[in-house]
Amino acid sequence: MPWWGWVGLGVILAAEFLVNLRVAWVSTFFTPIVWSGYILLADGLVTSLGTESWLSGDASQFLALALCSIPLWTLFELYNLRLENWTYVGIPDSNAQQILGYAWAFATIWPAIYETADLVEALGFFEIPAAPCPPSKPGTRRLIAVAGFILVAIPVTVPQAIGSYLFGAVWVGFALLLDPITYHWRGASLLRDWERGTRARLYSLLAAGWICGILWEFWNYWAGARWVYTFPMAQSWKIFEMPMPGYFGFPAFAVECWVMYEFLRTLKRRLGDLGEPAAVSGRERSSGEAS
Repeated sequence: MPWWGWVGLGVILAAEFLVNLRVAWVSTFFTPIVWSGYILLADGLVTSLGTESWLSGDASQFLALALCSIPLWTLFELYNLRLENWTYVGIPDSNAQQILGYAWAFATIWPAIYETADLVEALGFFEIPAAPCPPSKPGTRRLIAVAGFILVAIPVTVPQAIGSYLFGAVWVGFALLLDPITYHWRGASLLRDWERGTRARLYSLLAAGWICGILWEFWNYWAGARWVYTFPMAQSWKIFEMPMPGYFGFPAFAVECWVMYEFLRTLKRRLGDLGEPAAVSGRERSSGEAS
């Protein structure tokens, strides 16, 4: 395993040790600290399995993923202002520390999902090929996108007392809304994977959702600054801070994370193509389609 994997393992163990000693700054920033260690460890394990990882390749791509993770998760925080499914406790009084804690923690979410899915896929659990499916029709993709739009819109358009029960629609809706668009723009798409008989990426993401979800709740339980759930379901039936039904949302959330980021990557490439001279843009599109 490369050196950063061992550093990540050391960070996790040190954070666990210090939080049990009630070291104040570790308790306050426990979530981003331990997840930073986990990301380094997972990336190192991927590298040790002979697969190019985010940090062994172009590290700027990893930085872009971490930076995009902040506004992407902030979108869900905006939903939560309306739906009130969770709140934060133990947050430091200092505005500077609050900003640092939120930004650092949010920046670990998408890398954690990607690194875990990469690790699951590198272990080869889901390499069994499946039969290809007929290409989807444009009308079918439009219907999927419309269904996704409805799911992300309904929770914030109905009364709050009803919308607070509907956050699950948000965990699914953006994937349905954005993946058909990415497909149309010839970006990485789970729908296209399905048509080709490639299931490894989808199944690895679903598994990554379970793994990260359990770890999120486990480590959150011991943190000084942490989230608690306030949604009006199964509050008396919890594992750590999460009511039991909430764990079923993590696999869908992992898929949604992947779809949202791949949509942004495809949009960036598409905007770059539009800004280039027509001849160059055409050659690059032909090359991209051939690959």
